[in-house]
Amino acid sequence: MIKRYVSAGIGVIILFLLQSTLFQSLSLAGISPNLLIIITSAVGFMRGKKEGMFTGILAGALIDIFYCDVFGINALIYMYIGYINGIFRKNFLPEDVRLPLLLIGASDLIYCGGVFALRFLLRSKMDLSFYLMNIIIPELVYTVLVSIILYRLIYFISTKLDKLERRRPRKFV
Repeated sequence: MIKRYVSAGIGVIILFLLQSTLFQSLSLAGISPNLLIIITSAVGFMRGKKEGMFTGILAGALIDIFYCDVFGINALIYMYIGYINGIFRKNFLPEDVRLPLLLIGASDLIYCGGVFALRFLLRSKMDLSFYLMNIIIPELVYTVLVSIILYRLIYFISTKLDKLERRRPRKFV
């Protein structure tokens, strides 16, 4: 169990660094994919609510620490995204890619809507159509396209951790 939290933490840090560096230079029209949404959603529906929430809090806290003036907004949004995706764990089928892509897309919409509501709407910047057409939809498309590849990698790591946990001998109590 500890290996799962450590591997999720390492994954979040690696994807945060990639999102902050490499994918900023690969941005299209100033839009880059949200890699942290991908890992938060994937861990949530592969592992459940608790691990999804942990991954979400860590991912959101990193964004809050490095990019936001108000700490906790992103951590809160990501935590809820991890929890909501954890609800779908019972519907998770490893061979079906449609549900994960749908959940990742919906999670990105939830995140962008939450950011709009908490950061822009509260400052009386109400141009939702501009934000939707220039930020939300392009980011959503780019994130879903990148998640096709990244999801497979996260799933591969998750199955390897499952195999390691099954091979480990159980303690007698």
